[in-house]
Amino acid sequence: MRRSIATLCMSGTLRDKLEAAAAARFDAVELCEPDFIGFRGTPREVRNIADDLGIGIDLYRPFRDMMSGGRGTGLRQALDRAERKFDLMVELGAPMLALGSTTSSAGDDDAGRGVEQLQQVAERAARRNLRLAVEATPDRRAVSSTRDAWGLVQEAKHPHLGLLIDSFQVFSTGENPGDIRDIPGNRIFFVRVGDATRQDRDGVHRGFRHNFPGQGELDLAAFLEHVLFTGYAGTLSLASFNDVLRATPSRRIGIDGMRSLLFLESQVRGQFEQARTKGDGDAAADRVLDTVSLFDPPKPSPFGGFAFIEFGVYEDEAARLGRFLEQLGFTRFGRHRTKAVTLYRQGDIRFVVNAQPAADTRGRFAQESACICCLGLLAENPARAASRARALLSARQDTPRGAQELELPTIVAPGGTMIQFVPQSQQVEADFVEEPGGPIPAGGLAAIDHVAMGLTLEQLDTWILFTRAVLALTTGESVDVPEPFGLIRGVGVANDTRSVRMLLNASVVPSASPVRHSEAARSGAVVDGIAFACHDIFATVERLRGNGVSFVPISGNYYDDLTAREVLDHATVERMRAQDIVFARSGSGTYYQAYTEAFDGRFYFQIVQRSGYDDYGAVNEPLRSAALEQLRQAKEWLQAWL
Repeated sequence: MRRSIATLCMSGTLRDKLEAAAAARFDAVELCEPDFIGFRGTPREVRNIADDLGIGIDLYRPFRDMMSGGRGTGLRQALDRAERKFDLMVELGAPMLALGSTTSSAGDDDAGRGVEQLQQVAERAARRNLRLAVEATPDRRAVSSTRDAWGLVQEAKHPHLGLLIDSFQVFSTGENPGDIRDIPGNRIFFVRVGDATRQDRDGVHRGFRHNFPGQGELDLAAFLEHVLFTGYAGTLSLASFNDVLRATPSRRIGIDGMRSLLFLESQVRGQFEQARTKGDGDAAADRVLDTVSLFDPPKPSPFGGFAFIEFGVYEDEAARLGRFLEQLGFTRFGRHRTKAVTLYRQGDIRFVVNAQPAADTRGRFAQESACICCLGLLAENPARAASRARALLSARQDTPRGAQELELPTIVAPGGTMIQFVPQSQQVEADFVEEPGGPIPAGGLAAIDHVAMGLTLEQLDTWILFTRAVLALTTGESVDVPEPFGLIRGVGVANDTRSVRMLLNASVVPSASPVRHSEAARSGAVVDGIAFACHDIFATVERLRGNGVSFVPISGNYYDDLTAREVLDHATVERMRAQDIVFARSGSGTYYQAYTEAFDGRFYFQIVQRSGYDDYGAVNEPLRSAALEQLRQAKEWLQAWL
């Protein structure tokens, strides 16, 4: 199958879009009329650019109002317009034209006359060896569904007239995707795939937001499966469009688009192979696998949790961060054999503090005084996990290592954060020389519950796709959280065992808060929060306070309100009040949280205790944000008077 992307998906000039599509290894593009009209050059120059880049123009879109010409002068004018489009397509080297339905209020309602007009324009296209793909347009009255469009194609009975099927159109109008199987594959000329997310806010349905496959909630694997069962083996094209894509660099859009198509193909291939393994005897599935080239990446490797988290710091920050970690109950295990890197540990948590000058991990965030630059994931098969990531367009990172040092497959996630895959049987301590000394009492922290990513809005869909396709994590519901000066959208992703959880946070409304504003200004996605799991949050917080850890103070009004709305005994609420611990509930599940003050204004830690709870305490995030802002204002006031 040929893989294509519509130019309307991408930002920049037409040349920018063609270059980005070629760089992402698309076979072709859908050339959208506004992009060509805005290009300062001839059709032949566009074709030359595409030829030089090795990319085709499989479709020109759109041509509307063909069926609104009526008879006489109106029809002749419509046919003349079509001829001019055909001249343009020949110059562009585009073999197919997308034919939309009427947009004219004077459109002829006579179906027979519309079919006759289609036959005439198809005959003229045939003289140029061009093809016409009729697409349904839900907001038009003439052809509002795939069924309507297919009816017209059937009645016209012209070999140069076929059907354009769009997944978003099928799902948004409530059509049954299974009906596509009744259409012969040779009558389907072009297929578009696009995902979407329902925009429900405050219980009000506000339609769909378009995005790429793997970023939304539509069952595109089932849709494509139905299409392939027809015998279709032509172009598969992306045509998603939203405001965020317009603000995203075209090269990133190209990578996201290709990754989404590869992921979709692999999902469909997996379904076909599963049916074959079960011995369902589906000859059609066998035929598709034998005749259609569907992407086949290495299978996902199960994850067993976080092996380590690495901080990149300058030398003068390393000691201060080390003292902070020791307050949290971490013990300094030792120093790396050959590098200025120190390992701290507590329970199943491993923190690596990297102060090595010009380190690969540190260099990606050189503008920060301290950062979380690498996540280590325990993988059942690290080589396979890395191979899958590279197959799905993640960059590989080869880091210098000395003799007898661990070789950990490494990839670069969107925005620059590195991810290393660690064998589940391998101890991170192997690369470090243990230092003698008395251990610092542990703080009661058992494991990493989740990490939080600070993203800009245009990075959110990129990370959703990356975590689903590359890391095989499952996406939870999207939640919008109000803050004192903005709005944050949070999406949780996790593996099946919940040993790896990530919370993707993006600013929906730009924040006026100095802290949030500085985070939004960063060009790369960053880890800005780590949550520790514990078994007894009250004892843990009390112990950490004794070590000198400062927690975010919570308003007393919160606990008064909590008593009124939650069934919690008075003694428990008073213990929470004394320790600045907050609470969340989901069904029968409970979740306790306590927030530390941010280190260096860069990242924060929280202590959590889960019991049958599968979310991230979003209900408490406005409380934390308000408390942090009031704390910042109080510190500024004190500094002004000192």
